[in-house]
Amino acid sequence: MRQKTGGVDTALIEAPLTQMSSFIGRTDELIELARMLREVRLLTLTGPAGVGKTRLAQELASQEARSRRYEVSVVKLVPLTNVEEIRREILTALGEIPEGAEGEEKDRLLLLDDCDHVLDACGALLTDLLPRRPRLRVVITSREPLRLPGEAIFSVIKLALPDLNSGTVLATSLRSDAVALFMDRARAVAPDFRLTEANAADVGEICARLDGVPLAIEMAARLIRVFPPAELRSRMDDRLALLTSGWRLADSRHRSLRASLEWGYELLSVAERALLRRLSVLPGGFGPDTASALAADIPEAVSVMPEILIGLAAKSVITPLPDADGPTRFRLLESMRCFGHEMLVAQGEDTAAYERLTAWLATVSLPLRGEAVVPAGTLGTLEREYANLTQTVRRLSAGTDERQLLLAGALAAVEVASGRHTGAAGYVAHALNRTARASVYRSVALEAAAALASREADNDAAARWADEAVALERERGGTPLLGRLLLLRGTIRHLRDEREASITDLEESLSIGLKLGHDLLAALCLGHIARHQVENGELGSAEQTIRRVLPALRRRAAPHRLHSMLVTSGALVLEKDELTKAEAYFAEALRVLPAHRSDTAAAVEGLAVTAARAHRFDRCLQLLGAAERIHDGAQRGSMWWRCRVHEARETALRALPTARAEAWLDSGRSLSEREAISLALGHEAELRHERPDHPLSSRERDVAELVVEGLTNRQIAARMHVSVRTVETHIRHIRTTLGLRSRAHIAAWAARWQPKTTAQFAPPVETRMPQVRGVGIRIPGRPRPGER
Repeated sequence: MRQKTGGVDTALIEAPLTQMSSFIGRTDELIELARMLREVRLLTLTGPAGVGKTRLAQELASQEARSRRYEVSVVKLVPLTNVEEIRREILTALGEIPEGAEGEEKDRLLLLDDCDHVLDACGALLTDLLPRRPRLRVVITSREPLRLPGEAIFSVIKLALPDLNSGTVLATSLRSDAVALFMDRARAVAPDFRLTEANAADVGEICARLDGVPLAIEMAARLIRVFPPAELRSRMDDRLALLTSGWRLADSRHRSLRASLEWGYELLSVAERALLRRLSVLPGGFGPDTASALAADIPEAVSVMPEILIGLAAKSVITPLPDADGPTRFRLLESMRCFGHEMLVAQGEDTAAYERLTAWLATVSLPLRGEAVVPAGTLGTLEREYANLTQTVRRLSAGTDERQLLLAGALAAVEVASGRHTGAAGYVAHALNRTARASVYRSVALEAAAALASREADNDAAARWADEAVALERERGGTPLLGRLLLLRGTIRHLRDEREASITDLEESLSIGLKLGHDLLAALCLGHIARHQVENGELGSAEQTIRRVLPALRRRAAPHRLHSMLVTSGALVLEKDELTKAEAYFAEALRVLPAHRSDTAAAVEGLAVTAARAHRFDRCLQLLGAAERIHDGAQRGSMWWRCRVHEARETALRALPTARAEAWLDSGRSLSEREAISLALGHEAELRHERPDHPLSSRERDVAELVVEGLTNRQIAARMHVSVRTVETHIRHIRTTLGLRSRAHIAAWAARWQPKTTAQFAPPVETRMPQVRGVGIRIPGRPRPGER
């Protein structure tokens, strides 16, 4: 039976294209799909379970039907498995063409929905059908492509998520399609529910934990009448049991999140299911090497790992992670990972899988034990595996496994190199307390504890940890790790103003580096020795040392290791009163992305001292105020450096009136670290003029600005070179996002948000309508004239 619905023929009456719920987001996707449909005859929409392939395809079909470009037919394939039955339904939907009457055929669009389980049958039928019907175009929804000649593939991805790290979570949430969908479905069951500053972070986190997948978001939103956002967010770990509120008359696989995931799982091969279960132990991304390590108990899978990963990606089970500079990596959507982990436990494979992961991570981390300087490649790998590393250390912390010393040290190495603050110090301390003192990995953890304590300006604790680590490695002989530990202890002793002891450690470390032929360790030691030479007034020797090692460090050292050398170079030329060169060195030190706020503050202080010597006292005090804020009250740097900073401060305070000087200091103290870096690099003007996050996309802002100018939808479409339907969709989304009721409200809101002297698509003068600027209209969230 076929049902005529707004110009659309539906082969099965259960799948009308007139939808009962609103369609949220996907504006750009609809525009791109419409463009692709003009160029290809077979278009496949792929994506993971619940991502909205069917709904997007139906919206596309409805849009094409309304434009009268095609007669549209829909066949829903979920209940069909027999090849002849599928063929009969498709031909019935298209209508039979009399023999020899091909020329009378109309332009038709056929939507084949949910082809996952009958890919071969559909492929064979379309291979026969498309050449015989040149005016037929086919849109398919499936988790994987048909892999037919001429097929174009469009990957349907998650809805846009808010930036939860932004300082304006509510504003970014208002721009998020995922949050917009959540709010729309939540208000359907709880009409009084509103997005506020108090709940925006919870709602955004729920959407993020659900990977922006519409089906899961809709199910979660309908629970708002039972659970407030904060409680719903806390229950996301049990999502498979929680999210069971699909539409009553939906296909059985869409009535719960678990059912949706089971459908896709059953379509996988035996090897693909086995690998999926093992990958579920990874909360972070993974590469082929990680996957092979986890599948080591399945030799036949390891030998064809690339093919299995390609297959899982094609079936939308794993998602490639974009990283132009690094190796190929994938991730499991969080819901799929939860389901895979349930299957892993049910099969009794979890203990062995976690052990293989631990062994692999320990192998990757071994350079921390055996190398004089941890290679940049090792640090890069550990950085990519950070989430998996953290979970593994957390699991090991329940016992006494000595590998937690090594892996906790690896976490700390990533923290020190990247500037993260994620609790590595706690894991290191726990591992040192729980494991045997004779462990071969103990020195790695002691080094980590010393480095983290020094980073937090607790130099006394850092010295104790470093002393213990050095003593332990001396018992084991002149190992490469001893050279690294002496370098660390030498820098700590320098910060404690133990200058002779510091030089002794650095020279011994240098001796080990030269004996091992380890040029990078030797260069790092010489860099720190150069700092002593600068502070001792041996400027000629320091200059020779820096000329010798700085080029090598620029080529080979990680940014956090290069930073110290650049600050030393700045201090040297500052002592020689070469202010332009000093400013350049300190600015470069900021641009190499300092690993910690103390590094940032040191470079900012260097620029402040340079400014004082150039008699730019206001800039000096503002930078010193910013450095105080970054230091957070802790004493940083050697006594020599602190004296230079103090002299610059006192000089500037004497040069300026007291009130003005305090005002500049307070101005610097009010800056965030990011703002302080912008100020130090001379970008403060750009930062000052940045506007708050805009709740609309750039395309929606363009539409709103043209509404201000008084253009009709047709005129706006002509200016922007899009369809009238696209403009209508943009305006509908603007009204939904901002809670506005009319075009006049949109015009007034846009004019007040960011009035422009010349719009991007400025209309002729005679079409301008300044009277629509909203005189007397109350704009939500904006004060009336005179209100405060």
